[in-house]
Amino acid sequence: MRAIGVRSYIAFRGSVRHSRRAATGADRRIVNGPLKKTVVLIGMMGAGKTAVGGQMARILGVPFMDSDDEIEKAANMTVAEIFARDGEAFFRRKESQVLTRLLAGRPAVLSTGGGAFMQTANREMISARGVSVWLKADLELLWERVRHRGTRPLLNTPDPRGALRRLIEERGPVYALADITVEAMPGHSIETTASRVIAALESRPDVLERRG
Repeated sequence: MRAIGVRSYIAFRGSVRHSRRAATGADRRIVNGPLKKTVVLIGMMGAGKTAVGGQMARILGVPFMDSDDEIEKAANMTVAEIFARDGEAFFRRKESQVLTRLLAGRPAVLSTGGGAFMQTANREMISARGVSVWLKADLELLWERVRHRGTRPLLNTPDPRGALRRLIEERGPVYALADITVEAMPGHSIETTASRVIAALESRPDVLERRG
């Protein structure tokens, strides 16, 4: 939040690859106009930021970026390896540097790690240069998606479900500061969730330009 597998869940990865190959004109009719600002997806691990973000970028015809993926490329290490070797504070510094670089580029869809929005400087930077979207999911949905993954450093505890619950409680009030909130619902496909996020963005003419 990856490479992509570090911060996404396996089921979504295959679906994203399939949906990217299956782009249709009907998909593109969802969008009313070009993207004016980078859309920054925030939220907990397992919320679907990478999968939904990739689908949104395909529909909108803009680049998709993943901050954790970029960190891993720069460090030539996985996020889990960075946490283990250098600690979370070091990772957060690198995360802010990467976000600064990515937000300086042309409008895109950007997926961020679960802790990125918790940093005040990151929130201010995202607010100044883009629009934040909280992909909100409850504990049961998140746990179902991450419980079998062993690459989540913050869940590497004797009680990973309890750690996840505490993270949700800690981060929820900060995530609520996002410009837009869209709930990730059980049973909804990647395509449906991506379309719901885009629909929410269409209420912001400073983000998505309407035609006509």
